[in-house]
This record gives sequence, structure tokens and C-alpha cells, in this order.
Amino acid sequence: MSIAIQTQKLRPEAKLPRYAHTGPWGDLAADLYSAEAAVISPGSTTLVPTGIAMAFPADYGALVEDRSGLAVKGITTLAGVIDPGYRGEIKVVLTNVSSAPITLAAGDRIAQLRIVQRLQADFVEVEKLDETTRGSGGFGSTGA
Repeated sequence: MSIAIQTQKLRPEAKLPRYAHTGPWGDLAADLYSAEAAVISPGSTTLVPTGIAMAFPADYGALVEDRSGLAVKGITTLAGVIDPGYRGEIKVVLTNVSSAPITLAAGDRIAQLRIVQRLQADFVEVEKLDETTRGSGGFGSTGA
């Protein structure tokens, strides 16, 4: 299934998101590119512009997620939800959890954009939840 997402370049050097692998065994997410150079110091968080804005259909939005190649170097994404009504520049929040500065060039792949379908839930207050075999077992509850 494919949907059309209107994408506007806000700077001439900006790159549109692109899937590295397409077809039946293609990627789940498209690459997002930096519109300018940046140096991310150890332990710091930086907002990196992509130079693009998007108009998602009303029932769709996106999640900004890590690229494995940067994650292994210590770069992780934060605050990665893009709502359907947002029309501003897509900027990626990157944090360097490594002990060395990371340099990004304009045009580098910095994150992945995963398109998601929007579902709106009704949150209903109840007195008690039904029982399951897991119950309230949380972190480490499976022994891992």
C-alpha cells in the first residue's frame, strides 16, 4: 500500500525522504537527511533541521526513529512524533550518548521516518482491570 504525502522543500539543498530498499521486502521507514552540518558533543542534545515540511493525510502521521548506523556510534533520537496537522519544518532531536563528538554533514542520513496510521482511542475509566497471566509483571518479568 502506498499513500501520497505532500512534501515541501524549505531550502534548495534539502533532500526528500527516501526508502533505501523498496518492493515486497522493502524498508519500514524512509531516511531523513540533515539540511545543515552539525557537531553533537558528548552528552548533548541538538535539534537538526531537515529543510522539509510535510502535509500528512488526516489519518496518518509519522514517527522519527534511530538509524542503526548512527545508534551504534551513540546517536539516538528523541521526541519523534509528527502529528497529521503539523505543517512546520521537520527537525530531528539527536542526543549523543557516546564519549566522543559526532560530526554530521549537510545531506547525511540522520534518522528514519516511519509512516503510521492514526487511531484515536476513547479512554474509559474502570474500577478494576481484567486479570491476565502476566498481571502487573513489568521490567524483567520474563527473566531476561
